[in-house]
Amino acid sequence: MAGAFSTFATAARLTGGRVLLWSALGRLPNAMCPIGALLLVTHDTGSVWRGSAATGVLALGQAAGGPLTGRLADRHGQRRIGLVTAAANALAILALVLGSRLAAPFALQLAAATLIGLSVPLIGPLSRSRWVRLAGGDRELTSATLSLDGTVDEISFTAGPAVIGLLATLSDPAAGLLLAAALVAVCGTLFALHPTAAPGSTAGRRSPGRLLSTPYALLLAGMALLGACFGSVQVGVTASAEAFGHPGAAGLVYGLMGGTSAVAGVVTAALPTRWDLPLRLRVSAALLLAAALPLLLVSTVTGLALAVGGLGLAVAPQMITMFGLVERTVPLPRLGEAMAALVSSITLAQAAGTLAAGRLADLHGPTAPFALTVSFALATLLLTALTATAARYRPAVAGTGAEVTV
Repeated sequence: MAGAFSTFATAARLTGGRVLLWSALGRLPNAMCPIGALLLVTHDTGSVWRGSAATGVLALGQAAGGPLTGRLADRHGQRRIGLVTAAANALAILALVLGSRLAAPFALQLAAATLIGLSVPLIGPLSRSRWVRLAGGDRELTSATLSLDGTVDEISFTAGPAVIGLLATLSDPAAGLLLAAALVAVCGTLFALHPTAAPGSTAGRRSPGRLLSTPYALLLAGMALLGACFGSVQVGVTASAEAFGHPGAAGLVYGLMGGTSAVAGVVTAALPTRWDLPLRLRVSAALLLAAALPLLLVSTVTGLALAVGGLGLAVAPQMITMFGLVERTVPLPRLGEAMAALVSSITLAQAAGTLAAGRLADLHGPTAPFALTVSFALATLLLTALTATAARYRPAVAGTGAEVTV
């Protein structure tokens, strides 16, 4: 564990403490807005369906806008695009709050929610591409920075919904979204202005290189399967907690997955370099399946919490490793776009997994969604066992990025 903290300290020195703080706070709104939109619109309209619709179009907007924002940041620089998206995202959040409070036509509220998704500043994906560039091809340092960033991601993933829920309980559903608007406006701007911001790539403007290759497509598929796991678990936890007589515990139980995943991110940084990324991916996929199986046996809230917490231990290693492999599969001038597309893959698949799991819960009971989780985990293991080889994911030439076609 001491090795993990040592590599984390090295990564923190490379990136700088203040930019890590801006990065952490600036990505919180991304985790706050979906549940915030759901609570606000549901509260103001009295319709859960309308709240769900607002959250759904927000997710679709993010999935569509993410790769475009990443591409623009790669070509024109993170500073310029970061400033524009931070301002646009804050204004879109405010527009949704005002539209909901003033009972604007629902179509306008959906438009505001869509703009929130389209204008997300992508601080998480752009952080990862920024750290990879700063690491200069050093494999150990790259792994450390990605593990550190993955831990920050998991903390925001857990803290964002918790902050929204707390403010909605103590104050008003709009309070959380107003805080999100302030955070993205201030911290998103500071993150964009920091000297570590990647400049635009003139080489990328001339010939950015081919983004889609077989290895990168496999990573997109792996991320989609992981997102589908998230969606099915979320529905299973909600339905099971209600069936066990503790519906209010669902948020806390689901949050455990983010907490244990953050711990696993720290441990991932301590792994020796001889554990190359393809090997880590295969091992983490096996761990994901092993951790998913206990979900089929839960019958109490305590058992549910233990099973979901155990599943979180497999999440961070899987995600961090796939983000690390992106560097080996795409040209460096398109790294931000590639990272953003992976996030879009998770987002879309999570929505699909939620819909499928909800249908299963209606037809076969509250724990039925977990069978879907296990199926996705098994598919992940089969995919990685058959494709995650050292030959397919060869290390990139230091500092250049590489596209590997196998």
